[in-house]
Amino acid sequence: MFTLTINQTDSRRDGDRVPQLLKDLRHIPARLDFDRSVEDEVQGIVDCPHQAVEAALIALRSGSWYVGIGAGPVNEPLPNQIKDASGHGLVYARRAVDRLRSSKERVPVAVEGPLADIAHDAEAVLRLLGHIVRDRSDAEWRVLDLLTPGVRGQQKAVAQELGITTQAVSKAVARAQWNEEHAARPAAARLLALILEVR
Repeated sequence: MFTLTINQTDSRRDGDRVPQLLKDLRHIPARLDFDRSVEDEVQGIVDCPHQAVEAALIALRSGSWYVGIGAGPVNEPLPNQIKDASGHGLVYARRAVDRLRSSKERVPVAVEGPLADIAHDAEAVLRLLGHIVRDRSDAEWRVLDLLTPGVRGQQKAVAQELGITTQAVSKAVARAQWNEEHAARPAAARLLALILEVR
């Protein structure tokens, strides 16, 4: 399993952003739903590494969160609430987010797990993806939020909905490196999965 511990970087300056993050994460199928654990922190547990990548990139998009991912088991049966959960996965996620708080990483995502070298590799790929996601403009996001990965022929419909040209949509997609991001996501997920493989 994969535990995400997501801490707000500056709640005094930005106010409480937990409700918005929970809204943004609500579509991700979770073993234990994303919820506020304490003050300005959100935690959730997912089975699938692709879901962990998706959740991490959603949090990184706003630039307001430290994202710690712990790859490891969680004690079962799972409780009803995340704040009552325990296990190695939560310990790894806590270690990851604590490491971020004391570092100056431009893209604040960290991965911890039983195979530290592979966790480090997963973290590096997630940082590259996070860099792409964080650097997008609001105008680019208006286009990208209307697209579905892997579906062809969408750009004309998006252009019509936004009242812009198809060429403008195409340029926004290229500038935002949307295709590159979605091509690289499976690599990040595969590395996360490898952390849990027994040698």
